[in-house]
Amino acid sequence: MNKKRHLILPILLSGLLLSGCNQKTDEKSSASSSTETSVRSEPVGTPVNIDPVLAKKGEELYNQNCVFCHQADAIGKPGFAPSLTNKEFLSVSSDKFLLGTIRDGRPGTGMPPFSHLGRSQVEAIVAFLRAHSKEANISAIVDAQPDAHGDPRLGKLWFDQICSTCHGFDGDGYSAGSTGTAIGKAGFLNKVSDGFIRHTIVNGRTDTRMLGFSGPAAMANLTDKEIDDIISYLRTVPSKD
Repeated sequence: MNKKRHLILPILLSGLLLSGCNQKTDEKSSASSSTETSVRSEPVGTPVNIDPVLAKKGEELYNQNCVFCHQADAIGKPGFAPSLTNKEFLSVSSDKFLLGTIRDGRPGTGMPPFSHLGRSQVEAIVAFLRAHSKEANISAIVDAQPDAHGDPRLGKLWFDQICSTCHGFDGDGYSAGSTGTAIGKAGFLNKVSDGFIRHTIVNGRTDTRMLGFSGPAAMANLTDKEIDDIISYLRTVPSKD
């Protein structure tokens, strides 16, 4: 009887230890899965509410000032003017970014300043653009992302190999005969956050040549570090002045 007790006790202890290990493993796996899900999930954002009267006024102003380059309904024209109603573009663009870009233009590109319209009319144009929104606005969340602290030297390698094929070697865009926009100019870089650039590289923009560059199905499955390297390089490109 004593021998049986001596044999059973170690077996019970082993079972308890294995049970505890399995529980810890399951908890760790669950936590890891939860973390991975939260990292990959898209920000919720803020619903877009538009004043229809203001948007109607904005449409009139758009047709008087912007339609010649950005086309009807602001769908853009590849190699000439970008789409302003692309759903990803509108979702990551703050009103401040849109207002400032329309007001100041983009020096070194075909986008002139429209400061002569005054704030109220520029706000109307923004309302017209917002009326095309298909997703919640996540600009506040995106702009709150940390700044990139990558290696610009490595970023240049990635930029030259991947990004320059559309945006030009110095990010000069259309003026260099490229199909992509001038992301190397101060008029763009001084108005966007690193989060804006990061989100665009990761997710791309549907119905454009700007594909997403993160994930197994992407054109180039760039890591977070490599994307930050590209952003850090963009902040130093020769054409930005």
